[in-house]
Amino acid sequence: MMGQEHIKNIKLLEYTRIAAIFEPDQDMRAAAKQLAPEAEFEPSIDALLGRKDLDCLVIVSPNFLHARQLKLIASLNPLPILVEKPLITNPDDATLIKELTENYPKPIWVAMEYRYMPPVAKLISEANALSGGVKLLTIKEHRFPFLEKVNDWNRFNENSGGTFVEKCCHFFDLMRLIMKSEPLRIMASAGQTNNHLEETYNGRTPDIWDNGYVIVDFESGSRAMLELCMFAEGSTYQEEISAVGTECKVECFVPGPSRFWPTHLGPAPTPRVIVSPREPKGPKILDIPVDTQLLQAGDHNGSTYYQHQKFQQVVLGNQQPEVTLKDGLIAVQMGMAAQEAASQSRIIDFSINK
Repeated sequence: MMGQEHIKNIKLLEYTRIAAIFEPDQDMRAAAKQLAPEAEFEPSIDALLGRKDLDCLVIVSPNFLHARQLKLIASLNPLPILVEKPLITNPDDATLIKELTENYPKPIWVAMEYRYMPPVAKLISEANALSGGVKLLTIKEHRFPFLEKVNDWNRFNENSGGTFVEKCCHFFDLMRLIMKSEPLRIMASAGQTNNHLEETYNGRTPDIWDNGYVIVDFESGSRAMLELCMFAEGSTYQEEISAVGTECKVECFVPGPSRFWPTHLGPAPTPRVIVSPREPKGPKILDIPVDTQLLQAGDHNGSTYYQHQKFQQVVLGNQQPEVTLKDGLIAVQMGMAAQEAASQSRIIDFSINK
């Protein structure tokens, strides 16, 4: 799904060509070929990396493959890379990421699409203007269950890294970005209440959580909370984010993928930002519409397109990656800490990750 979304959005950019794709799954290869008939399909990653006509690479493979593929690229053909989140699923791979940070000769951008959703980008802009910064941040996602993926790889923590890693590293990245501070302590409560309990794969029942809370204390003294529910797809908005400073509150409301909105209810909701100063009182409501063409090109409110716009400038040498390997690693480590905190019913001291 994400591979197809990346293809659609790359093709909306000027001066781009999808030269080659490695896709081992037959059905996904057929779908990709429909979207990018000009691309050549290579039989292996080694063959792909042996080409001389590539300017950059996009990694959109299952989570547990990202680290080993980054290592292979570094050894064979170190091109600029956009790699999907989560960056790693095994904590031992943090060493690899730190080595790449120091030694990889080209830019690597970690895909964190939520930063670039227009309503979220507007909230970030408004939050940056808050006097004294954000003191309390709440991120709520009420959405549909995990979708079906190739060979059902996302049904088990060992492949995905766990729900707080797979699904929520986006949100931990937003926390650091908005708070402008590093996490200090992480506590969580979570579980598998409703989804996938009737499914079996080779005699195993999926172990991925479908709801939970995470609280993060930051070095600045500010705090953030995540509320996740993955059996609430009837909601008007999929994400609701609230950032509160000492003088103002800023909220944004983001609908889910437009393709899932019931057609009998009319048009899908428009994203919205509300700015509520303490004095003088009077909330200001801002509709943040997203271009219809971008909505049709993916499930992330146009953010994948805006991300590729910026990554294209990185490849051209006009800017540096906005989401670094360090950002991607810390977001994953926060998710891993949340998984551990909920599993062991304890508070995790995150400062030991430094």
